[in-house]
Amino acid sequence: MFDRRVVITGIGVVSPLGSQLETFWGRICEGFSGVRRISKFDPSGFACETAGEVIELDLEYFLSKKEQRRLDEYSHFAVAAGDMAVEDSGIDPGKEIAERFGAIVGSGVGGLHTLEIGHDALVNKGPTSMSPFMIPRMIPNMASGLIAIRHNLRGPNYGVVSACATSAHAIADACRIIRCNEADVMLAGGSEAAVCPIGVAGFGCMRALSKRNDSPETASRPFDKNRDGFVMGDGAGVMVLEELEHAKKRGATIYAEVAGFGMTCDAHHITQPAEGGDGAGRAMKLAMASAEINADEVGYINAHGTSTALNDQIETAAIKEVFGETLARKLMISSTKSMTAHMLGGAGCVEAAVCAMAMRDGVVPPTINYETPDPDCDLDYVPNIAREVKVDACLSNSFGFGGQNICLALKRFN
Repeated sequence: MFDRRVVITGIGVVSPLGSQLETFWGRICEGFSGVRRISKFDPSGFACETAGEVIELDLEYFLSKKEQRRLDEYSHFAVAAGDMAVEDSGIDPGKEIAERFGAIVGSGVGGLHTLEIGHDALVNKGPTSMSPFMIPRMIPNMASGLIAIRHNLRGPNYGVVSACATSAHAIADACRIIRCNEADVMLAGGSEAAVCPIGVAGFGCMRALSKRNDSPETASRPFDKNRDGFVMGDGAGVMVLEELEHAKKRGATIYAEVAGFGMTCDAHHITQPAEGGDGAGRAMKLAMASAEINADEVGYINAHGTSTALNDQIETAAIKEVFGETLARKLMISSTKSMTAHMLGGAGCVEAAVCAMAMRDGVVPPTINYETPDPDCDLDYVPNIAREVKVDACLSNSFGFGGQNICLALKRFN
């Protein structure tokens, strides 16, 4: 039962770098920044005035005006990414496979802007003024439910909430379900639309966000000595995960194999990673063991790389501890958050998709805005320019507030 292999057969991405997979991937390879001054509201007076906003999405292609009004923006993104993943995979989620086809799509914070609007109505107009759609709009499992309703998916269905590790956890859970023969196909991923006043103010008051407001495109600079915080981003990633034989029988195109994963907890602090990166390191070790790959077989790591001082330093230390100094210095590591900003609950799936595309095309994406080396971050972060090189195995790291760590191990499909 547990020898069932899981492969990626469809990918949908909604991001600050575009909402078509090949457009998104082309801009990643070009080192294009999706960070701009916030336009969704006036950010004047906020500590951080920059974000990665979704500006290239024809929402009416996916949802009617009525449907849009009833749903939070994070659900808009999830539905669009889910539709694109299904279309990309070429699968027909018809009646014959409906009970063996599920969805796990989460969100780190859910409908934060809906909560903001509802609170304003309650305070200013009273308790009967709130929309009856407020609760279903804001709850973070709604994206998964909507996708299932849309595609008649009658298999396992729920949402995952683990902050910035959300969509990577969704992928791991979906893989387990397929491996355990509880489903043959799963949609998995995450979505976020937290670029709203309460979200930007909340993270800003934590002193977690960059204040490089005079140069938005260079604000997200993972591993650079002059990094000063992360940049929030909106977006979603959803992928079709499929049991290998099921995919082969229908002649599906296979991007990569999700060969393993490792999940740990720091049990240390509500926001800060554990000193030395113990939790992150154990997640990487468990992922490689699960995937049955050796450390010297890993060619690329898509780092969590948030552009915060402590996270980047500790992730670097964890990589050195896992791979050893010599091997760690041979690894190619990059943070695509330098381009997409940090899509929170959507980040893990989008970054796993980057790993799959990197193996498909033999291109390792760069970390842009890397200008000044940091003595505490002294590995090969593929600075500023993508590299053409064949990679057979990748790790994708995602770490969330609460000390929740996950590493996905992807292999080139053979």
